[in-house]
Amino acid sequence: MKKVYLVIRSIILWLASIVHFFPICTLLVILGIFIDPRKNDRPQRWFFRNILRVAGVGFEVRYSPGFDPTCTSIFICNHVDIFDAFIIYSAIPQFVRGLELESHFKVPAYGWMMKRFGNVPVPNDNSPSGFKTMLRRAKAALDSGVSLIVFAEGTRTRDGRVGPFKKGAFVLAQYSGYPIVPMSILGAYQFSRKGSWMLYPSNIIVYLHDTIETKGVGKHEVDALMEKVHQIVSKPVDEALGICTESDVIWRGKYRGKGLIKSLMAEKEREREL
Repeated sequence: MKKVYLVIRSIILWLASIVHFFPICTLLVILGIFIDPRKNDRPQRWFFRNILRVAGVGFEVRYSPGFDPTCTSIFICNHVDIFDAFIIYSAIPQFVRGLELESHFKVPAYGWMMKRFGNVPVPNDNSPSGFKTMLRRAKAALDSGVSLIVFAEGTRTRDGRVGPFKKGAFVLAQYSGYPIVPMSILGAYQFSRKGSWMLYPSNIIVYLHDTIETKGVGKHEVDALMEKVHQIVSKPVDEALGICTESDVIWRGKYRGKGLIKSLMAEKEREREL
């Protein structure tokens, strides 16, 4: 009976999500014609958060006091499922966009929308020249005040754990000098996963960790930076899966909710005034 209930529940939630998604998405595109989404993304943030509500998932964000919410950054996060985009845009309290294959920008209507909403086109090929083009375009976006989100694994997890990272995001951080913010998504694998259409009851918690400065990081230090960020992202995930020791979870005590992010932003505002 429980399996039948979960199947029926998943069908209802998918239908509700689809019915909610397309009309609101269409409305956002229409608004995007008249209002630059890069100057006001509150409607988008509400939309992303509401998709999670309609899908029946609990949602919470916890911030480290060392996270700078006012600094243009490269956010590096574990990749779980297709709902990750809704999760990260709901969690990050600033304007943030992703990297999109250049060929997608040539698709009628969709390509215009990607450009209008501020996504960064990257070449489809993996050649050295294509990688250099990606670095230049991503740095230009960062220079314009657009933070970037990168799924450094390059693929969705199969077992809930954080897979090996690819080096591209860390080369970008070293090349551009912009800081990295590690992010950990917990509970998303229990909610929905690659290869399954089922939506299970779950509470998703997103951890935004300390901002890591990259100015002065040499090319020879990129591998060490990548390993450091991987460990930070992995620890909460491993704890949630029950595969780490108690000594690994000391980090938990300093994280707080929305009240902390408001105080951090107020503090940064006072620093600018001084």
